[in-house]
Amino acid sequence: MTKQMIKTIVVDDEPLARRGLRARLERHSDIQVLAECQNGLEAVSSISQHRPDLVFLDIQMPGLNGFQVIHKLRELKQPIPMIVFVTAYDSYAIKAFDVHALDYLLKPADDERLGAALDKVRDYTSTAHQDEQSQKLVSLVAELTGDDCEEILRKLANGEPVETNPYPDVLAIKDGSEVTRVNVQDIQWIDAAGDYMCVHALDGMHIMRKTMKELEQELNPQFFVRVHRSAIANIRFVKKLVSHISGEYHLILQNDTELKVSRSHRDKVKAAMKM
Repeated sequence: MTKQMIKTIVVDDEPLARRGLRARLERHSDIQVLAECQNGLEAVSSISQHRPDLVFLDIQMPGLNGFQVIHKLRELKQPIPMIVFVTAYDSYAIKAFDVHALDYLLKPADDERLGAALDKVRDYTSTAHQDEQSQKLVSLVAELTGDDCEEILRKLANGEPVETNPYPDVLAIKDGSEVTRVNVQDIQWIDAAGDYMCVHALDGMHIMRKTMKELEQELNPQFFVRVHRSAIANIRFVKKLVSHISGEYHLILQNDTELKVSRSHRDKVKAAMKM
């Protein structure tokens, strides 16, 4: 009998991790890798386009993390495929996913663990089982956008309630193999430097690879306002708004940093300051 092909997408922001996982998957004759994605936004688009049976989904990624990808698919009313999470958070992931019967791979994935995950996927290829896993995913992680990934896993592992606040309390800023947790309330302003964002917080400046639009969507607009096409300010750190004879406006922060307010964002800044 001809094997049923399992259409698959690999999502990971690390090129070497993607290539390594794809090479291992191609050793399995019933796995058809349709696409690779390097971030959450690409993943949502590719999943919507290809309608895969299976997605290997990295948890910590720029733009949208793995949990937010599922949330976005649900928001767009797209069918949710079978998901195997890929994570480096071994301290919490093992217990969190074992308890909730969701499959996962720890980085770097080895052949034995991948084979076990694929065996489970093959057992779940019936529609009933796919629906069952989809419901578990939706109930567990579809709304989990209020914390960074490690905090979500810690709470799942310890049986703690997970808040559904759409705006995170912490930004997890990835730098190579390290992840720095920055309290959002400590961020004073953010400006763009090419393809990178400079996050100026009370403990210093942090560099992250994300677009200004993506960051603007993640941060609570009650406190964070776009002042220029390449700058966002935390209103809690604004000392005053100054108008110049030329008609230009500038925000002066508590540390005396001066940010120019563009004409197109002036009204929004005034409204945020309740002027």
